[in-house]
Amino acid sequence: MNANVAGLTARNCETVSRTLSFIAANRFERPTLVVDAEAVAAKYQALARGLGRARIHYAVKANPAAAILERLVQEGSNFDAASRTEIELCLAAGAAASRITFGNTIKRPSDIAFAHSIGITHFAADAREELDKLAAHAPGARICLRLIVEASEADWPLSRKFGCTPEKALKLMDYAAARGLLVEGLSFHVGSQTREPQMWQSTLQQVAQVWRQAHEAGHKLNLLNIGGGFPASYGSDMMPAEDYARAVMTQVGAHFGDVAEIMAEPGRGLVAEAGAIAAEVLLVSRKHDDDLHRWAYLDIGMFSGLAETMGEAIRYRITTDRDHETTGPCILAGPSCDSADVLYERKPYQLPLGLKGGDRVVIHSCGAYTSTYASVGFNGFPPLDVIVI
Repeated sequence: MNANVAGLTARNCETVSRTLSFIAANRFERPTLVVDAEAVAAKYQALARGLGRARIHYAVKANPAAAILERLVQEGSNFDAASRTEIELCLAAGAAASRITFGNTIKRPSDIAFAHSIGITHFAADAREELDKLAAHAPGARICLRLIVEASEADWPLSRKFGCTPEKALKLMDYAAARGLLVEGLSFHVGSQTREPQMWQSTLQQVAQVWRQAHEAGHKLNLLNIGGGFPASYGSDMMPAEDYARAVMTQVGAHFGDVAEIMAEPGRGLVAEAGAIAAEVLLVSRKHDDDLHRWAYLDIGMFSGLAETMGEAIRYRITTDRDHETTGPCILAGPSCDSADVLYERKPYQLPLGLKGGDRVVIHSCGAYTSTYASVGFNGFPPLDVIVI
């Protein structure tokens, strides 16, 4: 077995088998993401069982393909949108405005007014200035204050750009109330790709402390938004989604008791494993005859969908039709003329020694943050094609 797919368990194989079968049966003119809507639905159902009474609001930014949104509407999902465009995509897919939250803490005033005009009532904020915009353009709106959380054990902590400090939260609650807004609860993000449920412990402790302080100050919070962070498998085995979600909810109960409403905003954990990208090798070469490693250039790179390889943060599983052959170290790069478009160099991949231009590669667990990160045409390379089966 290729070393890059050693972590692909039987459970994961079953999840993506329809996607891989479709790729094997078809040829594509350019890099193409294939996503299995049935796999997305199955993951939604697993998370829903584990989360229990918590409402799922799918983070649309992970993959806004119309067919995925439509399938999630059928499953009964709610949606978290970050922009007017994402709101309109949800509406077009059949979602009622009452099922959409505007969760970005940085919003254009005209977009706030639009959301308010169609019946969206739930917004996120983390600053006085944002509360001023909401009071002016969405009077009486329901607000979740987003908190900064520290010491996250996630692969990518999200603790700097969004949120307010615990010390500022109570002041913002008072300010919002004075502006006629209803602060219903607190939101946070434990960090993207939080691999184990116990990694939520410290974050939940921090948020619970602010929750208690708010109640002591007379703010009757009744909504807790636990955000995203639900992980996907990129090569190592992960706890089943239902078990993971149930373990997180057990901790939520221990820290917060009987909260009236709980929301969760999975994105990556819902769609990543349901998708794979069919790509092509353009060139395999060595910089020097004595080099121990080769360079393999693909027709997809950092600017055409694989932005999360930056810093080699995500190491996607990669398979080829030659995986039965002897392998050797290979640096992977994209097709563009930008020198930053190198996917994996620090730790080269083990790829077949017979790999050559024209060979197909399949990049696994690409259902999240690939089509939305793809450029509109850097160097003239087209955006990533998306097929939902």
